[in-house]
Amino acid sequence: MASMINDLSELLKANEYPGRGIVAGRSSGGKHAVFAYFIMGRSENSRNRVFSETDDGIRTEAFDPSKMTDPSLIIYHPVRQLGSRVIVTNGDQTDTIRDCLLNGESFEKALESRCFEPDEPNYTPRISALLDLSNGYSYKMSILKAADRFGIGCNRFTFSYAPVAGVGHFLHTYDGDGSPLPSFSGEPKAVSIGSDIDEFFELIWDSLNAENKVSLYVRFIELESGKSEYRIINKNC
Repeated sequence: MASMINDLSELLKANEYPGRGIVAGRSSGGKHAVFAYFIMGRSENSRNRVFSETDDGIRTEAFDPSKMTDPSLIIYHPVRQLGSRVIVTNGDQTDTIRDCLLNGESFEKALESRCFEPDEPNYTPRISALLDLSNGYSYKMSILKAADRFGIGCNRFTFSYAPVAGVGHFLHTYDGDGSPLPSFSGEPKAVSIGSDIDEFFELIWDSLNAENKVSLYVRFIELESGKSEYRIINKNC
């Protein structure tokens, strides 16, 4: 039986605090590889961030450096491109994946050396995606999460997808607000993706909780030419 295709806007509006999230997929019509990454925050430290552009993607930075109290889990490169591959993650595992790919190792091998975030009692999952634009187009997604509420073990799950026009997959860190925060459960959710970058960008931004949303980055990559188009927004600007 085919997986149900969800409305991304409805999923976001139903979850006050999905945390950080990745969408990867293919536009309707099939012309573009698509991905999005967003961050949210509850604390002043988490909300004190912006996305800034780099030569190969984006990084997070403090909006007001004088208010930054602990950069260890909130300053990183969410997006880095390596040739025909694009890495998207919610932490510094972006660089781990990039280094392993440069050494000829796999996405999965890279993440064997990483675990969930050491932020007891939440044990926030590390979520990652790899879009491979060579030899056609394919993408993988991964989540590393605590095996139990004590954070003793780490479970690693990888999902590989053959892209379907108009369909993406959505993976995020939390199933909602709470204390501790409940980790994402199950497989990445299939969601519909249109053909217009501005409509997709606005759909995500407008659907995120207004108080908790921080930044969003969306990119469409034309598969035939490799030409990219992106949108970026920071609540702090």
